Amino acid sequence: MSLIDRYPLAFKLYPYERAADQDADQPVRHPVVIMGGGPIGIATALDLGLQGIPCVVLDDHEGIGQGSRAICFAKRCLEIADRYGAGEAMLGKGVVWNVGKVFHDARQVYEFNLLPEDGHKFPAFINLQQPYFERFLVERVRAAQAEGAPIEIRGKNHVDSVEVRDDHVSLTVNTPDGPYTLEADWLIGCDGASSPLRRMMGLDFEGRVFEDSFLIADIKMLNESFPTERWFWFEPHFKSGASTLLHKQPDGEWRIDFQIGWNVDRKEELKEENVRRRLDAMLPGVEYEIVWTSIYTFQCRRMKQFRHGRVIFAGDAAHQVSPFGARGANSGMQDVDNLGWKMGLVLSGRAPERLLDSYHEERAFGADENILNSTRSTDFITPKSKISHIFRNAVLDLAEHHAFARPLVNSGRLSMPCTYDGLSLTGVDALPGGPARTRPGSPCPDAPVGEGYLLGQLGGRFTLLTIDAEAPDELNLDGITVSRVALSASDDASGALTARYLGEATRAVYLVRPDQHVVARWERFDETAFHAALRHACAKD
Repeated sequence: MSLIDRYPLAFKLYPYERAADQDADQPVRHPVVIMGGGPIGIATALDLGLQGIPCVVLDDHEGIGQGSRAICFAKRCLEIADRYGAGEAMLGKGVVWNVGKVFHDARQVYEFNLLPEDGHKFPAFINLQQPYFERFLVERVRAAQAEGAPIEIRGKNHVDSVEVRDDHVSLTVNTPDGPYTLEADWLIGCDGASSPLRRMMGLDFEGRVFEDSFLIADIKMLNESFPTERWFWFEPHFKSGASTLLHKQPDGEWRIDFQIGWNVDRKEELKEENVRRRLDAMLPGVEYEIVWTSIYTFQCRRMKQFRHGRVIFAGDAAHQVSPFGARGANSGMQDVDNLGWKMGLVLSGRAPERLLDSYHEERAFGADENILNSTRSTDFITPKSKISHIFRNAVLDLAEHHAFARPLVNSGRLSMPCTYDGLSLTGVDALPGGPARTRPGSPCPDAPVGEGYLLGQLGGRFTLLTIDAEAPDELNLDGITVSRVALSASDDASGALTARYLGEATRAVYLVRPDQHVVARWERFDETAFHAALRHACAKD
């Protein structure tokens, strides 16, 4: 069964319609054009459109494309989607899981829990097929459009060429009605790992290509099931691959990944009888229906620079990692979260253009962290020498009986947001005894607040978070309004707010960015220090 058969609605999310630009006498200039309509492109349009920034998405499809698709979305990704208004729909459809189990041969080595603490709106991960993830984003775009958000999505608009100039980009676009030209003050490339835009500009990746292949089989089990957990086998006893991963998806489907080696005949491996041979060995006696199959390879690489003048790259177009750890789509959503508020300030004249340079600085930092973790996972899962294979198996044997060895087992270090330690926008830490997890540069962890949660109160704007500290309810600087969220430890029934934001301190003041990373923190409010930190966060100093 093809992806089109599985998700027919997702393939016509934005059918082709003739745009007014195609009938204009001269190329129409847009503030932002986004090349690529996958989850990262649509999320970028949603972020900007909700700020009132006109943007146009150009996609050569009319919905999701073919190929391997993400299914595992992390808590931080869901928190970002929630700020855009799509998180609850995703959570409602997704399969929630926190527990993972690791096996060697037929033996369980150990199990882990990804979210051992309470007090978060969203779980550590959900499994949700990418077509649903994209559909929920597009549905939110449609609702935002009805409310006046200046977002336009153009399906079947294939970008044939780009010309980058000092103050704009010119694009030639082909459609079913023929070609036309339009211009953009800024062009954001969200066109995936093979990125035609990157190729048009003569740019490439730096990094490492891994010589291995993985067979995906999505199935429906008709007379058997497994717990809603992530199960990973090293050298599985059923001999269907060098490693195997199993986890549940919505609609009663299960995703199975078999590691099948590099020198394989892809066409032969994808024949149904050969796929079934692997599945039957893994699931003896189980009746199942094959829903979809594919083979993927991967690399851990990134562009040297994410910004090239008026062109900015995000998501897989800017960086690629192995699938182990679910870092692809999740890190792409963090790119969007980082770029959106900066682009908004620059386009509205409230911050200098150099603020956009910090997008590369911070997200290349995040990409390097993801590549490092992804490479380590891949090296552990697919040892490249006899001695590394012996070491890997010795770690697995030890982990079965000794807790100290379990952190060394690497079946995919799962996606976590990074902290921008020491980077140019990160401010001062003047909170003695403050928790390390909320130091400047860190993403704000959620916590129960009243009838809701903290991140919902912070929203997507600059915020002054005070806990048992006095401060103005609203501040303005250079056109930027900062609203206060005032809380008290005495109302913290769960203790989560105190543990995550006070630590040993008795009061605290946090300046939080629109992407909910901490700019700076203090023991008490000081207007001079606040103004300096805000200007610093906007690259104005």
